[in-house]
Amino acid sequence: MRRKTGGMDFHLNPEFLQGTELFRDVPAAALHEIQAASSQRRVAAGQVVFRQGDSAAALYVVATGRLRATQTTADGQQVIIRYLGPGEVAGYTTLSGGGVHPGAVIAVEDALLISWTSAAIKRLMAEHSSIAMNAVAFLGARYHEMQVRIRELSTEKVERRIAHTVLRLVEQAGRRTARGIEIAIPLSRQDLAEMSGTTLHTVSRTLSAWEEQKIVSCGRRRVVVAKADVLTSIAEV
Repeated sequence: MRRKTGGMDFHLNPEFLQGTELFRDVPAAALHEIQAASSQRRVAAGQVVFRQGDSAAALYVVATGRLRATQTTADGQQVIIRYLGPGEVAGYTTLSGGGVHPGAVIAVEDALLISWTSAAIKRLMAEHSSIAMNAVAFLGARYHEMQVRIRELSTEKVERRIAHTVLRLVEQAGRRTARGIEIAIPLSRQDLAEMSGTTLHTVSRTLSAWEEQKIVSCGRRRVVVAKADVLTSIAEV
């Protein structure tokens, strides 16, 4: 299936599907059915994919680009839950039978998404147990990740929390460069504050200290980890 969408020419093939967290190791015979049930959607950087409280009518897999998942508290505070890259799922409430999305998802860079309606994905899961098992596996991984973050927020000092956050982003979106491992996401200090459960001032002060020690280098919405071993030591203190 090849569709040209807003200047992007993306070929949805079996290799891509089998590399995603939802369709990994799905039998080849099922892939044509999965392709036929899908559609494609392009979103520009800054565009909302869905809002918190919207009906969970579709599930998305990121083909290209990156998304940010957030949740807004009752008093209006925004919390960044996770960044999502190629092969990862957005809108997984659709899989668990939830009626509405508990958070919002926005594109942080131009992205192309593959989508399935709620009815289509539920039918595919019922017909192909490997899809359902993959869903259980990555939902369990997300749950574990949130448990770890809650423990960090509840028990750790702020520098450790910031270090854990940066290392988690390195794992999700790191790419090696001559200067170190760059987090390949447009990332502000406010973003890091929201993910670490602290203030912009504290993040700025901490990053400045790390820059002086040449642990990280920061540019406009970019963070490069130059000494990952030192940052790991800070996170484990």
